[in-house]
Amino acid sequence: MSLLTKPKEQSQGGRKRWVGPALWAAAAVVALAAVVLLARWARELEPIQDFLLQYPGHSELPANAPVGIPAWLGWQHFLNAFFLVLIIRSGWQVRTTARPKAYWTRKNTGLLKTKAKPAKISLELWFHLSMDVLWLLNGAVFVVLLFATGAWMRIVPTSWDIVPNALSAGLQYASLSWPVENGWVNYNALQVLAYFAVVFIAAPLAAISGARMSPAWPKGNAALDKAYPMEVARKIHFPVMLFFTGFVIMHVALVLCTGALANLNHMFAARQDAGWLGFGIFAASVVVMVGACFLARPVFLRPIAGTMGKISK
Repeated sequence: MSLLTKPKEQSQGGRKRWVGPALWAAAAVVALAAVVLLARWARELEPIQDFLLQYPGHSELPANAPVGIPAWLGWQHFLNAFFLVLIIRSGWQVRTTARPKAYWTRKNTGLLKTKAKPAKISLELWFHLSMDVLWLLNGAVFVVLLFATGAWMRIVPTSWDIVPNALSAGLQYASLSWPVENGWVNYNALQVLAYFAVVFIAAPLAAISGARMSPAWPKGNAALDKAYPMEVARKIHFPVMLFFTGFVIMHVALVLCTGALANLNHMFAARQDAGWLGFGIFAASVVVMVGACFLARPVFLRPIAGTMGKISK
């Protein structure tokens, strides 16, 4: 009798697992609809209309701010996205993998030779740390180019009116009547604050907390461990990963919804038109990132990691 009822019980259990996510999805749709309706109603109010006229959603840039999107920003954008996707993927694997299939130990030779025995880490953690290093190196190049070319003025607030303009841009987004600024010349205030937070707040927090959690952190230094406990780093690192994940999702969604061809040409082709070149480069980059995620498996990672250390089970 139990054998006959078991499939039915499993089926009911499977349905129950989907009830929670389905309810959350429905609640999210209802909440988003309510936000849109509320924003559209608010825009009909005379004080709000006066506010939008006074603060259109973007601040004026300094007179010497560069105009346009340089070519170097296109390939930097791709590399940042490429490394970030792999970092998020590998970081989630490190967090959720209970029994790693392989481990990596660095070679204790040459300049890396130390008296202490090298730490043995999972292959997932090795890949995560490797992507971290590449992402940080690329980020350093990005910041140098940002200040060398004056492009920093496009993503660093230079006036306090950035705050009311960000509220204005947020209201425009919420009402599905997108801000009308020209991204080739100037980002809207909400974009400026988001990009500033990513480059100058979230990225350093990810690096500092990641360094504390990595095997490179000095062992046995009680004073240093007390000044910066592991628990603090963990409480910072995971929320920062969630922030980056949310930013990527929102960023891609808004790029595609607010004039995909023009936006992608700005970002990937350094062109101010609505042609298909930027979309083609974007599509190719997505294929590359999906392929990299597929190849980021132990069977493919072992040979690469083996050139830098010892692989064991």
